[in-house]
Amino acid sequence: MPKKVNELSALAVGRLTAQGFHAVGGIPGLHLRVTESGARGWVLRAVVGDKRRDIGLGGFPEVTLSDARAAARKAKETIKGGADPVEQRKAARALLLSEAAKRVTFEWCAAEYIKAHRAGWKNAKHADQWANTLRDYAYPVIGKLAVSDVSRELVLRILQPIWQEKNETAARLRGRIELVLDWAKAAGYRAGDNPAAWKGNLEAALAKPGKVQKVASHPAIQTHEMGAFMQALRACEGVSAKALAFVALTAARSGEVRGMVWGELDKKAGVWTVPAGRMKAAKEHRVPLSKQALALLDAQGWGDAKAVVFPGVKGQALSDMSLTAVTRKLAFKDKAGRVCVPHGLRSTFRDWAGEFTNYPRELAEQALAHAVGDATEQAYRRGDALEKRRVMMQAWAEFCDTVRSDAQVVGASVVALRAA
Repeated sequence: MPKKVNELSALAVGRLTAQGFHAVGGIPGLHLRVTESGARGWVLRAVVGDKRRDIGLGGFPEVTLSDARAAARKAKETIKGGADPVEQRKAARALLLSEAAKRVTFEWCAAEYIKAHRAGWKNAKHADQWANTLRDYAYPVIGKLAVSDVSRELVLRILQPIWQEKNETAARLRGRIELVLDWAKAAGYRAGDNPAAWKGNLEAALAKPGKVQKVASHPAIQTHEMGAFMQALRACEGVSAKALAFVALTAARSGEVRGMVWGELDKKAGVWTVPAGRMKAAKEHRVPLSKQALALLDAQGWGDAKAVVFPGVKGQALSDMSLTAVTRKLAFKDKAGRVCVPHGLRSTFRDWAGEFTNYPRELAEQALAHAVGDATEQAYRRGDALEKRRVMMQAWAEFCDTVRSDAQVVGASVVALRAA
């Protein structure tokens, strides 16, 4: 027969501080457990079926001695009735979570998804685009709806009105809704297939984005007008014009040049290293600088490592529109009669390299920081052909220095690839 435990008073229980399980009497199996950290809690040790269970009854002193004995007594009655108090508690918790999930809205889940992933996105603009597209198109239909109730029909109600006219926006919106719903499922707020998934789902109801989207190229300076453009550009005053000239000489993206700081430049080596955080492909990119590009930097006056090379009025980076304003002022047009834009200078460089030189395609693509080859080829390519690209970029700068007529370009000799 088990030894009867003396029934402790509340005062005596309060004095129990040694680590371990302390039987407190009154109800067989009721113990006060003291952990290594000193935390104390109630535990009922009982046999349920053929298994021994340690059933938690709450912390001490939040749960008093008398309340713990009452809870232990109730648990024993449950066991006597053939049920398991632990399993009952799990079922109750699951039901509670299920009921709570029904009250979680799509808008709340989207906000939580953005909060969780914001740090991994390249810039604040991307997070704003996420929030804005969902706010403008998704929230009016499903924002206040329980995320568990979002259906394929509702997703189509969001996408169909804009799928033809704003297909690029609609395609991105679909992907964002799909990601939010995947997050909600992983968090336990919904179950089943994702109603915003494309493959095997929405592809049967909507035209493929590639069939709908009309990709328009950026208006680019015609190759034979590049010298005249650079001549006109050098005659312009202001930092924006100088930044645009540097864009032209390096074939870099406008944002890469506008955000450039002096610490990224190695004058002695003649190299500009763009950090991964400012590259579209999130990979560091080295740019060999021509004599003309270095002369432009010399004219700016080399500054502190953290200072912007082409600063705005208050020393901050120039806006994208500041460079666009220069191209609009010069008003050079492409073959279709469209006024050229800064990004089009990359196309002009690519046309020059492909049509008027013998430089390999891969070299020109590397200069533009484009991925070359498939994933396997990229994995095995260790170098970036910097010195070979240096020769090419110097030839490009010299091409930009010469004003040509149409006839001169058509009859121009092909630039030979020289050894690095």
